[in-house]
Amino acid sequence: MSAPTRERTQSVGELLGDVTRDMSTLVRQEIALAKAELREEASQAGKAGGMFAGAALAGFLTVLFVSYAAWWGLSNVMDQGWAALIVAGFWAVVTAILAVTGRTKLRQIRAVLPRTQQTARQLPDALRGR
Repeated sequence: MSAPTRERTQSVGELLGDVTRDMSTLVRQEIALAKAELREEASQAGKAGGMFAGAALAGFLTVLFVSYAAWWGLSNVMDQGWAALIVAGFWAVVTAILAVTGRTKLRQIRAVLPRTQQTARQLPDALRGR
């Protein structure tokens, strides 16, 4: 019975102090949880990045050896110089297509930023009811 009586006799200042202390503890615990989750996410992302790097290396080696095989295959029906030039030309066309596609995608990404900035500028007005 003394506990309910004690809480009734606490002043408003003491109650606000308790609330502030509890909120501070809660915020610290939430920050600690967020840090732990971020560490775990970073670890998982690092492992995934390593896997992508390994896949990129394996893909590069695959393309390299397929190119050599195509060069040797074509050299059975024509001069080796011309066969190498045909394989190199093929990869030049692939490179050009990928570069143009990437540049187009990059321009689309850049086009989004001005609209985002404009709507971000309008946000304070929307909050004020304008």
